[in-house]
Amino acid sequence: MDLNALRTFERVAATGSFTATARHFHRAVSSVSRQISALEEALGQPLLYRHTRAVTLTEAGWRYYQEVREILERLDLATEALTAPEAEPGGVLRVNAPVAFGQRQIVPVLHRFQRRYPAIKAELMLTDQITDPVREGIDVTFRVGTLSDSTLVARRLAAMNYVVAAAPSYLQRCGTPATPEALSRHECLLYQGEMGRQRWYFQQSGQPSATPFEVDGNLYSNDADSLVRAALLGQGLVLFPTWLIGDALSRGELVPLLEAWRGEVMPGRRDIHVLYAQRRLHTRKVRAFLDHLFETIGPTPHWDRWR
Repeated sequence: MDLNALRTFERVAATGSFTATARHFHRAVSSVSRQISALEEALGQPLLYRHTRAVTLTEAGWRYYQEVREILERLDLATEALTAPEAEPGGVLRVNAPVAFGQRQIVPVLHRFQRRYPAIKAELMLTDQITDPVREGIDVTFRVGTLSDSTLVARRLAAMNYVVAAAPSYLQRCGTPATPEALSRHECLLYQGEMGRQRWYFQQSGQPSATPFEVDGNLYSNDADSLVRAALLGQGLVLFPTWLIGDALSRGELVPLLEAWRGEVMPGRRDIHVLYAQRRLHTRKVRAFLDHLFETIGPTPHWDRWR
């Protein structure tokens, strides 16, 4: 049995795409297709249904994929332990994160990690769509907000601490809101994503739950960085987590408002988590990255130290 054919099949099964697999291995799509056909012929049964836009696993293909994936991971671990037990971490580390969080926080972490371990190559996939890390072959995934049920290990990285903020120029021109009720008289720049237009909730110490407040403004966007940029230009107020605007708060480019209230964009507190498959923790590169990540973030993330 050709080991390379098994690795090719694992990628096709995980991604549902000959094209993505060819790109992953830097090969032609026709070469990938021929290799899969040869594997099916050797096994004596089809593993994939071929459609115009994608491929899906047959029942036999799904069973085979489950076994092959585990065998390949065990083989990689055994090879790593035998051939270089004391070597520094190396190989390709695949990381997935939301766009804004990845750009602001994960790129610097990866930069320092790769300087520490030069043999590591990183593939950073930034998307605000929820992806399946197992199907996509992702080693480490970052999730911002509520977690869905998953077989992955989830470790809490930090809390999502929201702050209402505006540029000094806006406050000089329009005044400073003293209460959440006063926000109705201000330009509030709102994030508008798949879940609809953002709502703002506030909770004061001693209150049992957060209360929604009606806010509106002259700019909505599905891109958080664009709203931050508009706020920096003095266009209005934003309610964003400190991991996104902490640097601007530290430099005084944005001024924190309503500090007696805790802000949210939906009821209940949300956290930032890092997710990974338990079996991937046995790989040297994933272990090293997680150790580096928690060492870098620490008990109080730097983005929460703007005060």
